[in-house]
Amino acid sequence: MRPLTEQDIRGSFINCSKGEAKRLAVPRDLAERPWDDLDFLGWRDPGAPDRSHLVVERDGRLTGVALRFQPGRSGFFQRSLCALCLTTHPRGGVSLMTARKAGPAGREGNSVGLYMCTDLACSLYLRGKKSPEGGARFEESLTLEEQVARTLGNLSAFLAKVTA
Repeated sequence: MRPLTEQDIRGSFINCSKGEAKRLAVPRDLAERPWDDLDFLGWRDPGAPDRSHLVVERDGRLTGVALRFQPGRSGFFQRSLCALCLTTHPRGGVSLMTARKAGPAGREGNSVGLYMCTDLACSLYLRGKKSPEGGARFEESLTLEEQVARTLGNLSAFLAKVTA
């Protein structure tokens, strides 16, 4: 992913108002992010622990979504699986992320959800740059490029539901 600016990020959101996008907390460490290893930018809002944000390049345009964070509800010994990158995590490492739908459907309160890595670091897990604490990645015969394509396909399918 190419490096993004605060302006790029704020202008990309599709499921919140311009005012909401202007007020959301953008990461202050954008210059230090490992852009070459990121397929999308994801972060949790430090001022609102129940909110996360995600920005991805899709069809040549940046698409940002505001997410609500719900901790996974797995049992004490159960592991959870991220639906984007297929990384397993112990309890709390995967959470239900819900996004208000874009447009009139979102204004009516409709939303969609997907279980994702709580830290939204899927790109780093795929590349082995970050290891899930107490979790694991499945040993796969797919190449990294194929795993990235699958992850972006899963994210694209989720975003299609946000915009439907």
